[in-house]
Amino acid sequence: MTLCVFVLIASEFMPVSLLTPITRDLGVTEGLAGQGIAISGALAVLTSLTLSTLAGKMNRKFLLLGMTVLMAVSGLIIALASSYLMYMVGRAMIGVAIGGFWSMSAATAIRLV
Repeated sequence: MTLCVFVLIASEFMPVSLLTPITRDLGVTEGLAGQGIAISGALAVLTSLTLSTLAGKMNRKFLLLGMTVLMAVSGLIIALASSYLMYMVGRAMIGVAIGGFWSMSAATAIRLV
C-alpha cells in the first residue's frame, strides 16, 4: 500500500513540472496540457465522494487492487499518449484511481489498527 501511495502522489504532481515537454510532445498549449491536471483533480473528488456508496458491500481489498491496476493502466496510457485525447483519457483514469484509492485506503487502514 505504501508503494501505491508513492506512485499515486508522483502521478498526481509530476505533470506540473513536465508541462512544457508535454506541450511540445502533444503539440498543444500549456493551458490545454494543464487541463489534464484539472481533470484528474475533478474526477478524484467525484470518485472519492461517490465510491463508498457505489461500492456497497464489496471487499475493500479487491477494490484497492482494482484501483492499483487502474493506476498502472492509466500510467501506461499517459506515457504512450500520442494525442491530446489519449493524454486526457489517461489523466481522467488516474483521477478515478486517486479518488478511489484515497477514499478506500483510509477505511482499510482503520480496520488494520
